[in-house]
Amino acid sequence: MSRTAKAVIAAMLLAGAIPVAGSAQTQSSTPTTNAGTRLNFPASLGGATFERSVNYAAPPANNPGQGTAYTYSTPKRLTITVQVYDLGRRVPSGSDNPTVTGQFNAELSAAEQQFKHAGYTGFQKPSVPSSCVYGGVTFRCVTYSGVTQANSRAYSKLLLTGFRDHFVKIRVDWAQSRQQSAADADAALQAFVPALMR
Repeated sequence: MSRTAKAVIAAMLLAGAIPVAGSAQTQSSTPTTNAGTRLNFPASLGGATFERSVNYAAPPANNPGQGTAYTYSTPKRLTITVQVYDLGRRVPSGSDNPTVTGQFNAELSAAEQQFKHAGYTGFQKPSVPSSCVYGGVTFRCVTYSGVTQANSRAYSKLLLTGFRDHFVKIRVDWAQSRQQSAADADAALQAFVPALMR
């Protein structure tokens, strides 16, 4: 793969345009309410602006277990992506049950593969994930990073919990090259997550 192609993939990954669930999708720029969880995804949420949604249940993907992903951007140009899905089964509530723990590990492995496929090197993650609380909801969480071809570190923070029989996965992306920091990401999540999960 050429450097240009890898750079394009890397930019799409960082912008949330390459979802973990796969590449076939139906996109919409219309804000919606998620039917399974009754979570609302309005035009503005916790200071972030709705960009698009991807419905994996609709053609051509036809994969209802992968649910829907919703992408927002913040004033500091961070990308927040929320994916609500159930993989065709009932998901227990909370972040510390075996179903959520197993899926979290699968999501983290997929993220590492996506970083490598995009040409990132030096993938780093803590050896043990932690728990994060936003707006009274506890998530299993981890921050991971990789070095882009431009020799800048790109970061993502992954959150996962069981909520109303579904997985709710939230990922915020930021980059050293854009003068963004972990503090910016945490501030964005502190505003966004309570506004979403009320």
